[in-house]
Amino acid sequence: MELAYIPSPSRGVLHLGPIPLRGYAFCIIIGVFLAVWLGNKRWVARGGRPGTVADIAVWAVPFGLVGGRLYHVITDYELYFSEGRDWVDAFKIWEGGLGIWGAIALGAVGAWIGCRRRGIPLPAWADALAPGIVFAQAVGRWGNWFNQELYGRETDVPWALHITSTTDGRLPGYYHPTFLYESLWCVGVGFLVIWADRRFKLGHGRAFALYVAAYCVGRGWIEYMRVDDAHHILGLRLNDWTAMGVFLLAVIYIVVSARLRPGREETVEPGADASGEGDSTGDGDGKTVGLDKKADASAEDAEGTSGTGSAEDVDDGPAKDTEAAEPAKADDAADDAADAGEPAKGGAESAEAAKKS
Repeated sequence: MELAYIPSPSRGVLHLGPIPLRGYAFCIIIGVFLAVWLGNKRWVARGGRPGTVADIAVWAVPFGLVGGRLYHVITDYELYFSEGRDWVDAFKIWEGGLGIWGAIALGAVGAWIGCRRRGIPLPAWADALAPGIVFAQAVGRWGNWFNQELYGRETDVPWALHITSTTDGRLPGYYHPTFLYESLWCVGVGFLVIWADRRFKLGHGRAFALYVAAYCVGRGWIEYMRVDDAHHILGLRLNDWTAMGVFLLAVIYIVVSARLRPGREETVEPGADASGEGDSTGDGDGKTVGLDKKADASAEDAEGTSGTGSAEDVDDGPAKDTEAAEPAKADDAADDAADAGEPAKGGAESAEAAKKS
């Protein structure tokens, strides 16, 4: 008998009257709000307008949900289209089954549409949203805990996940909580991207590519631990091959992009600076764009002060010359007085000598 383990919830849905409240859905919703909130802060930090991230997310999120579901249904089609299965279940997204690869791919299409409508470069928007996306994944993985799914091999470690469900051929027991491993990995990736973005001023989509590459590294070894049914190619699960391929693409993008377009975008949203709505922070590390503007204003004031001082120097030139001439006149007067005083002194001495004689 295991003395320490992670218990599974007795059920993954609560009913508020006729309305079902599903833990999986709540995790997805919370993750979306977290991604938009953090993405908005980072977007404004880059000089964009508040609310732009949410406006584009209106396009990206639905596309992402559809893409994630499509990837899952296509790669696990036997769950919905094999004998004895009901194909209608493919639309029951609330029961779980979203592939992150499809969610990111089709979500990017939706984001591209939203960015194009706003005249915004997609790479800059993706950079701002990258940490928020991976934090959303960390939250979303807890939806698998509610559904008692996507766990690893049997184990006796103290943090083993206790599976109690027998649905879809599950065997009750103690397993590696791969949902927890991936959740913690995603948190680490999120902080890695934030740190690297501050340290190296990543731009032109490189922060997003770093998130993709780092996530793929963790997904590879975590996927290898899972025991749920999956298609295998040359002994490896399909998602392992996908992770390796996407990792290579992300790394290539980082290298090529850094050579072709080094640095970071100076302007991420046209008109934001003119409207004064993008002045909160400039590079995502707490430094304000307003500081840059204040620095420019200070430079202008310094130039103006320097120019005024030069004019004053020109205007005061005659006065300074007069002031410089005053000591010279005083010296001349002193010399004249000295010259006049010596004869007078000599005459007085002669008169006194005559009296004595």
